[in-house]
Amino acid sequence: MATLKEINQEIAKLKKQLSHLKLDVYALEATPNQKEAEKEQLQQTIKQLKSQLDEKLVEKTSLLGSDSSKLDDNVILRLENLTMKFGGLVAVDNLSFDVKKGEVFGLIGPNGAGKTTVFNCITQFYKATSGNVIYRNKDNDVVDLGKFKVHNVIKEGIVRTFQNVELIWELSILENLLIAGHTLYHANFFDHVLKTRRYRKEEKAVRARAMKVLSDVGLTPYMHAYPLGLPYGTLKLVELARTLMTEPKLIILDEPAAGLNDQETSKLTETIRKIQKDYDCTIFLVEHDMGLVMKLCDTICAISFGKQLAIGTPAEIKQNKAVQEAYLGGE
Repeated sequence: MATLKEINQEIAKLKKQLSHLKLDVYALEATPNQKEAEKEQLQQTIKQLKSQLDEKLVEKTSLLGSDSSKLDDNVILRLENLTMKFGGLVAVDNLSFDVKKGEVFGLIGPNGAGKTTVFNCITQFYKATSGNVIYRNKDNDVVDLGKFKVHNVIKEGIVRTFQNVELIWELSILENLLIAGHTLYHANFFDHVLKTRRYRKEEKAVRARAMKVLSDVGLTPYMHAYPLGLPYGTLKLVELARTLMTEPKLIILDEPAAGLNDQETSKLTETIRKIQKDYDCTIFLVEHDMGLVMKLCDTICAISFGKQLAIGTPAEIKQNKAVQEAYLGGE
């Protein structure tokens, strides 16, 4: 039987192979149709390697008696009794819920309810006072996010946007996406300095990925434009596009429709649905636009003063008396 060290070495080797092959696929996406056969062959190889990786992860789990039992197979994120205190202020109070793979999960509540604090605890901007944040990462391995530093969370497949647009104003839209794709590179410092063949190959792949993302979210006409002066709705789409450059499994959106008009909100809703389907992502959002929430979300959790009021489908949340009184106004 293989040792834990040998299994970890094999897992690392498979992950590295998969990363390189994905970059090859991105590069082929920018080439003419005659490359389709080569692309299909690569996809088949990726599928086989993923299967081997899953087997190794199962082997590791059985050897360690891992925490995978903490999550059902269809759950990507679990909050267990999450509590966040700032001195005497309890911002999040013993909050627990599951986010299922592939769904759009909405977190709603009045201003000051603790919604953004929940996001900050998940992404480790804040270290929770108590409780656990359990997550199934991009390698299908179950991890405790509380053990990660904030800058390493993105490597697990989690990415977020903020309430305010946070772009690099001196760079074009395309360049903003290319910067966001830095996690895709394997080339080292000297590869970048010397512009080696490895670096040039990866740069081509990352650029191809950016071009595809721009096309998918309808931003190709703006690719060479600078953010300053563009419509606010377009800037929100750029932020959403940047998240896709990191190969995310969970995208966290903090009030994505804030400041948008009805037409821009409708476009955003369509884009989020497209991303959920085409990029195989789970979406977790905070939003005050109840029309968007009810139309877009599969599951909604309502909180007030950091405590859970109710969780369920949009129809169930609409009918919930506690939610009506605390957030929707009651009768």
